[in-house]
Amino acid sequence: MPSRDFSLHGAIDLGARQAATRKQQERRAQGGGAPSGAGGATGQYVVDVTDQTFNTEVVERSQSVPILVDFWADWCGPCKQLGPILEKLAAEAAGKWILAKVDIDANPQLAAYMQQMGVRGIPFVAAVVAGQLLPFLNGAAPEPQVRQAIDQLFEALHKEGILPDVPPGEEPAAGAAPAVDPVYAEAEDALQRGDLPAAKASFERILAGDPRDAQAKQGLVLVELSLRVGSLDPERALQEANEKPGDVQAQISAADVEMVSGRIDAALDRLLAAVRGSAGDDRDAARKHLLSLFELLPPDDPRVGKARRALQSALF
Repeated sequence: MPSRDFSLHGAIDLGARQAATRKQQERRAQGGGAPSGAGGATGQYVVDVTDQTFNTEVVERSQSVPILVDFWADWCGPCKQLGPILEKLAAEAAGKWILAKVDIDANPQLAAYMQQMGVRGIPFVAAVVAGQLLPFLNGAAPEPQVRQAIDQLFEALHKEGILPDVPPGEEPAAGAAPAVDPVYAEAEDALQRGDLPAAKASFERILAGDPRDAQAKQGLVLVELSLRVGSLDPERALQEANEKPGDVQAQISAADVEMVSGRIDAALDRLLAAVRGSAGDDRDAARKHLLSLFELLPPDDPRVGKARRALQSALF
């Protein structure tokens, strides 16, 4: 079963991947299938994905259909057991969900992203639904157990309201969606092509006209976070924060890395500690950064309420 601790608000996972690929957009060419080993991805319900295509094939596609992401490698014996089972079940599902296969040896960014989530071994399978990533399976298992686990996953997603209750193959009626603001369309287009500065400018235009637009506020905070993380070496940022606990800017950078990798509690706790352990301008910088990260989470997220109470205690 997926762990709620690793559930991400949809925008965060998208921002993480956009940040990771920001410097490689000019090389974003389709193709580059996985090498032979764990079973090549074949058929319309199984697709190989790379560092460059993960946003399109997984994050964006998950808005309309659930994706199971299989992290594997050619040297991994258990991967060769689990891979064909997943491919068979994906074919049987006939579009209810899509299997995306990631060769971690050929895609170092995705391998690093997996490690940032706390995963240390393969095979590993994550579920991505509407931009939300949920760790799902660790290790191989016989087909009946995998089949049962997938059934339980979708049952849980339906109960939690994460998965829309729409029959497989049935799409919303044409014209049912409300009209999209052209500036929002510009922002979305910029995000999809990885042009974060253009997306930032679009969100700023929206907020200039309506400073209370919550969606634009969240979009702007997300883009700014993605731009910051895109200029960092994640491992180095975390290492520096651990080596310099009193350096507030180091703590802010590490919190950004943790936020985009789904370690939301760790990011909030880190900034709360920075507020408690600093004073003056440093304390104010940590406080403001913590408040900005709240914008990335739903207002009713219990982690936000808990962190706000802790922040009040730290300040007063």
